[in-house]
Amino acid sequence: MVEQRAPASGVETPAVTVLDYGSGNLRSAVRALERAGAEVTLSASREDAMDADGLVVPGVGAYAACMAGLASVKGPEIIGRRLAGGRPVLGICVGMQVLFDEGIEHGVRTDGCGEWPGVVERLQAPVVPHMGWNTVEVPAGTALFEGVEQERFYFVHSYAARAWPLVTNDRTRAPLVTWAEHGPAGSGDRFVAAVENGPLCATQFHPEKSGDAGARLLANWVAGLR
Repeated sequence: MVEQRAPASGVETPAVTVLDYGSGNLRSAVRALERAGAEVTLSASREDAMDADGLVVPGVGAYAACMAGLASVKGPEIIGRRLAGGRPVLGICVGMQVLFDEGIEHGVRTDGCGEWPGVVERLQAPVVPHMGWNTVEVPAGTALFEGVEQERFYFVHSYAARAWPLVTNDRTRAPLVTWAEHGPAGSGDRFVAAVENGPLCATQFHPEKSGDAGARLLANWVAGLR
Protein backbone atom coordinates (compact mmCIF):
# COMPACT_ATOMS: atom_id res chain seq x y z
CA MET A 1 0.00 0.00 0.00
CA VAL A 2 1.26 3.48 -0.87
CA GLU A 3 1.90 5.68 2.15
CA GLN A 4 -0.03 8.93 1.91
CA ARG A 5 1.69 12.25 2.60
CA ALA A 6 -0.16 14.37 5.17
CA PRO A 7 0.09 18.17 5.29
CA ALA A 8 2.52 19.43 7.91
CA SER A 9 0.86 20.81 11.02
CA GLY A 10 0.60 24.58 11.04
CA VAL A 11 1.62 24.94 7.39
CA GLU A 12 -0.52 27.17 5.20
CA THR A 13 -2.55 25.31 2.57
CA PRO A 14 -1.11 25.91 -0.93
CA ALA A 15 -3.44 27.57 -3.44
CA VAL A 16 -3.70 25.75 -6.77
CA THR A 17 -5.55 26.89 -9.88
CA VAL A 18 -6.67 24.28 -12.41
CA LEU A 19 -6.76 26.13 -15.72
CA ASP A 20 -10.22 25.87 -17.26
CA TYR A 21 -9.81 26.25 -21.02
CA GLY A 22 -12.50 23.85 -22.22
CA SER A 23 -10.70 20.56 -21.66
CA GLY A 24 -12.51 17.65 -20.05
CA ASN A 25 -11.94 15.71 -16.84
CA LEU A 26 -11.48 18.86 -14.77
CA ARG A 27 -13.58 17.99 -11.75
CA SER A 28 -11.68 14.77 -11.05
CA ALA A 29 -8.42 16.70 -11.15
CA VAL A 30 -9.84 19.30 -8.75
CA ARG A 31 -11.00 16.64 -6.29
CA ALA A 32 -7.68 14.78 -6.44
CA LEU A 33 -5.70 17.97 -5.77
CA GLU A 34 -7.99 18.84 -2.86
CA ARG A 35 -7.36 15.40 -1.37
CA ALA A 36 -3.64 16.03 -1.89
CA GLY A 37 -3.82 19.01 0.44
CA ALA A 38 -4.37 21.99 -1.85
CA GLU A 39 -6.99 24.73 -1.87
CA VAL A 40 -8.17 24.47 -5.47
CA THR A 41 -9.79 26.97 -7.81
CA LEU A 42 -11.09 25.96 -11.25
CA SER A 43 -10.79 29.07 -13.38
CA ALA A 44 -9.98 30.54 -16.79
CA SER A 45 -8.98 33.82 -15.13
CA ARG A 46 -5.48 35.08 -15.82
CA GLU A 47 -5.42 36.63 -12.35
CA ASP A 48 -6.30 33.33 -10.66
CA ALA A 49 -3.72 31.47 -12.75
CA MET A 50 -0.97 33.96 -12.00
CA ASP A 51 -1.70 34.42 -8.29
CA ALA A 52 -1.86 30.72 -7.35
CA ASP A 53 1.03 28.93 -5.68
CA GLY A 54 0.69 26.23 -8.33
CA LEU A 55 -0.97 26.05 -11.76
CA VAL A 56 -2.27 22.77 -13.20
CA VAL A 57 -2.79 22.47 -16.97
CA PRO A 58 -4.97 19.40 -17.66
CA GLY A 59 -5.82 18.11 -21.11
CA VAL A 60 -7.71 15.37 -22.94
CA GLY A 61 -8.50 14.93 -26.61
CA ALA A 62 -6.77 16.32 -29.68
CA TYR A 63 -3.56 18.34 -29.50
CA ALA A 64 -4.82 21.05 -31.87
CA ALA A 65 -8.09 21.46 -29.97
CA CYS A 66 -6.26 21.77 -26.66
CA MET A 67 -3.89 24.39 -28.09
CA ALA A 68 -6.84 26.35 -29.47
CA GLY A 69 -8.52 26.25 -26.07
CA LEU A 70 -5.32 27.31 -24.33
CA ALA A 71 -4.84 30.20 -26.75
CA SER A 72 -8.38 31.42 -26.05
CA VAL A 73 -7.46 32.05 -22.39
CA LYS A 74 -3.87 33.12 -23.15
CA GLY A 75 -2.61 29.88 -21.63
CA PRO A 76 0.79 29.82 -23.35
CA GLU A 77 1.52 33.35 -22.12
CA ILE A 78 0.40 32.52 -18.57
CA ILE A 79 2.55 29.39 -18.49
CA GLY A 80 5.55 31.26 -19.85
CA ARG A 81 5.23 34.13 -17.39
CA ARG A 82 4.86 31.82 -14.42
CA LEU A 83 7.92 29.82 -15.40
CA ALA A 84 9.95 32.98 -16.02
CA GLY A 85 9.31 33.83 -12.38
CA GLY A 86 10.03 30.31 -11.12
CA ARG A 87 6.35 29.67 -10.34
CA PRO A 88 5.33 25.97 -10.42
CA VAL A 89 3.27 24.52 -13.28
CA LEU A 90 2.06 20.91 -13.63
CA GLY A 91 0.85 19.56 -16.99
CA ILE A 92 -1.27 16.40 -17.20
CA CYS A 93 -1.75 14.18 -20.29
CA VAL A 94 -2.33 16.50 -23.29
CA GLY A 95 -1.51 19.27 -20.83
CA MET A 96 1.98 17.78 -20.88
CA GLN A 97 2.08 17.28 -24.65
CA VAL A 98 1.34 20.93 -25.43
CA LEU A 99 4.47 21.96 -23.52
CA PHE A 100 6.60 20.64 -26.40
CA ASP A 101 7.40 22.51 -29.61
CA GLU A 102 4.73 20.87 -31.73
CA GLY A 103 2.31 18.01 -32.17
CA ILE A 104 1.50 15.99 -35.28
CA GLU A 105 -1.93 14.36 -35.58
CA HIS A 106 -3.24 12.87 -38.84
CA GLY A 107 -0.48 14.66 -40.74
CA VAL A 108 -1.39 18.06 -39.30
CA ARG A 109 1.32 19.97 -37.44
CA THR A 110 0.27 22.25 -34.59
CA ASP A 111 2.57 24.57 -32.70
CA GLY A 112 2.78 23.94 -28.96
CA CYS A 113 3.89 26.16 -26.10
CA GLY A 114 7.56 25.55 -26.86
CA GLU A 115 8.71 25.12 -23.28
CA TRP A 116 10.57 21.96 -24.31
CA PRO A 117 12.02 21.04 -27.69
CA GLY A 118 10.53 18.00 -29.34
CA VAL A 119 7.57 16.62 -31.24
CA VAL A 120 4.50 14.80 -29.95
CA GLU A 121 3.54 12.06 -32.42
CA ARG A 122 1.60 8.83 -32.70
CA LEU A 123 2.89 5.87 -30.73
CA GLN A 124 4.46 3.14 -32.85
CA ALA A 125 2.86 0.03 -31.36
CA PRO A 126 0.61 -2.82 -32.55
CA VAL A 127 -2.28 -1.58 -30.39
CA VAL A 128 -3.13 2.11 -29.98
CA PRO A 129 -4.36 3.81 -27.85
CA HIS A 130 -2.19 2.94 -24.89
CA MET A 131 -4.90 2.47 -22.28
CA GLY A 132 -4.52 1.09 -18.78
CA TRP A 133 -1.94 0.66 -16.04
CA ASN A 134 1.76 0.68 -16.75
CA THR A 135 5.06 0.84 -14.92
CA VAL A 136 7.49 3.72 -15.40
CA GLU A 137 11.29 4.08 -15.37
CA VAL A 138 11.98 6.74 -12.75
CA PRO A 139 15.33 8.58 -12.62
CA ALA A 140 17.43 8.97 -9.51
CA GLY A 141 16.83 12.14 -7.54
CA THR A 142 13.11 12.38 -8.29
CA ALA A 143 10.92 14.39 -5.95
CA LEU A 144 7.66 13.89 -7.87
CA PHE A 145 7.79 10.08 -7.60
CA GLU A 146 9.13 9.89 -4.05
CA GLY A 147 7.58 6.83 -2.42
CA VAL A 148 5.96 5.53 -5.63
CA GLU A 149 8.98 4.76 -7.77
CA GLN A 150 7.88 1.14 -8.29
CA GLU A 151 4.16 1.75 -8.72
CA ARG A 152 1.90 1.62 -11.78
CA PHE A 153 0.06 4.62 -13.23
CA TYR A 154 -2.97 4.96 -15.49
CA PHE A 155 -2.46 6.00 -19.13
CA VAL A 156 -4.97 6.86 -21.87
CA HIS A 157 -3.29 8.24 -25.00
CA SER A 158 -2.33 7.56 -28.60
CA TYR A 159 0.35 10.24 -28.90
CA ALA A 160 3.46 11.09 -26.91
CA ALA A 161 6.93 12.58 -27.05
CA ARG A 162 9.04 9.62 -28.19
CA ALA A 163 12.40 11.36 -27.77
CA TRP A 164 13.99 13.89 -25.44
CA PRO A 165 16.26 16.18 -27.49
CA LEU A 166 16.96 18.84 -24.86
CA VAL A 167 20.71 19.39 -24.51
CA THR A 168 22.07 20.70 -21.22
CA ASN A 169 25.46 22.02 -20.20
CA ASP A 170 27.49 22.44 -17.02
CA ARG A 171 25.58 25.60 -16.10
CA THR A 172 22.11 24.09 -16.23
CA ARG A 173 20.67 21.19 -14.30
CA ALA A 174 19.43 18.41 -16.54
CA PRO A 175 15.68 17.76 -16.31
CA LEU A 176 14.67 14.46 -14.74
CA VAL A 177 12.88 12.42 -17.40
CA THR A 178 10.72 9.39 -16.58
CA TRP A 179 10.11 6.88 -19.39
CA ALA A 180 7.50 4.21 -20.10
CA GLU A 181 7.07 1.59 -22.81
CA HIS A 182 3.94 0.58 -24.71
CA GLY A 183 3.90 -2.70 -26.56
CA PRO A 184 5.63 -6.06 -26.21
CA ALA A 185 8.03 -6.06 -23.26
CA GLY A 186 11.52 -5.15 -24.36
CA SER A 187 10.47 -4.22 -27.90
CA GLY A 188 7.66 -1.72 -27.37
CA ASP A 189 7.67 2.00 -28.12
CA ARG A 190 9.40 4.09 -25.44
CA PHE A 191 8.00 7.50 -24.66
CA VAL A 192 8.34 10.28 -22.12
CA ALA A 193 6.02 9.51 -19.20
CA ALA A 194 6.93 12.47 -16.96
CA VAL A 195 9.38 15.35 -16.66
CA GLU A 196 10.68 17.30 -13.66
CA ASN A 197 12.32 20.50 -14.89
CA GLY A 198 12.62 23.06 -12.09
CA PRO A 199 9.24 24.74 -11.66
CA LEU A 200 7.80 22.87 -14.67
CA CYS A 201 6.59 19.30 -14.13
CA ALA A 202 4.32 17.13 -16.24
CA THR A 203 2.94 13.60 -16.53
CA GLN A 204 1.67 11.78 -19.61
CA PHE A 205 -0.44 9.56 -17.36
CA HIS A 206 -3.40 10.70 -15.27
CA PRO A 207 -2.40 10.90 -11.58
CA GLU A 208 -6.00 11.72 -10.66
CA LYS A 209 -7.01 8.29 -12.04
CA SER A 210 -4.00 6.39 -10.69
CA GLY A 211 -5.28 5.40 -7.27
CA ASP A 212 -3.01 5.66 -4.24
CA ALA A 213 0.11 6.05 -6.38
CA GLY A 214 -1.32 9.05 -8.22
CA ALA A 215 -2.57 10.54 -4.97
CA ARG A 216 0.92 10.33 -3.48
CA LEU A 217 2.46 11.89 -6.59
CA LEU A 218 0.05 14.84 -6.42
CA ALA A 219 0.71 15.18 -2.69
CA ASN A 220 4.43 15.31 -3.45
CA TRP A 221 3.86 18.11 -5.96
CA VAL A 222 1.58 20.06 -3.62
CA ALA A 223 4.07 19.67 -0.76
CA GLY A 224 6.70 21.29 -2.99
CA LEU A 225 4.53 24.42 -3.25
CA ARG A 226 4.88 25.23 0.45
